[in-house]
Amino acid sequence: MFKFTRYQISPKMQKSILGLLLIAVLGIGMISCKEKKDEPTPSKTTEQLAIEDLAGTSSIAWTIAGGGSVVRDGRSETNIYQTFEIQFTTNASSKTYATVNNNSLFDNNGNWTFVGDNFDKIRLSGSQPVAGNEISFTRTGNDLILNFSIAVPSGRNLRSNAVAGSYTFTLKRK
Repeated sequence: MFKFTRYQISPKMQKSILGLLLIAVLGIGMISCKEKKDEPTPSKTTEQLAIEDLAGTSSIAWTIAGGGSVVRDGRSETNIYQTFEIQFTTNASSKTYATVNNNSLFDNNGNWTFVGDNFDKIRLSGSQPVAGNEISFTRTGNDLILNFSIAVPSGRNLRSNAVAGSYTFTLKRK
């Protein structure tokens, strides 16, 4: 039989090599199990955040039902608008709205836009009294507050006179 005494590894050396191999295996294991960091999500613009406040990622309906209210010139008019709803919708090409039980204050549907670079003010299209007016909005959780004024028109328009005033609609997310 052949003896390889020249290449014989002492027990002390075997332990050292085994220890180094163990450290190497553990190191590779720790590196491969390391939590991978996702690419940072780009920050949203002020406009994107404002759109999400009104319409979420595509659409949100807001209603008086469930605790909302309507105040005009300091007086409650919630009873007139108790079943009012407005839904804001957005996609890549448009921003639209639709209303239910609007008592001819709002149009049934149309488009909405931000007022200039003010991403806390919108304007609705249409022909009803609210259309074309600047509407300030604030969202807190599941509440959306719309503030706007309808001016007393010049001339004799009794219908617009009847709805003229400063409004605060406090809406609940449906």
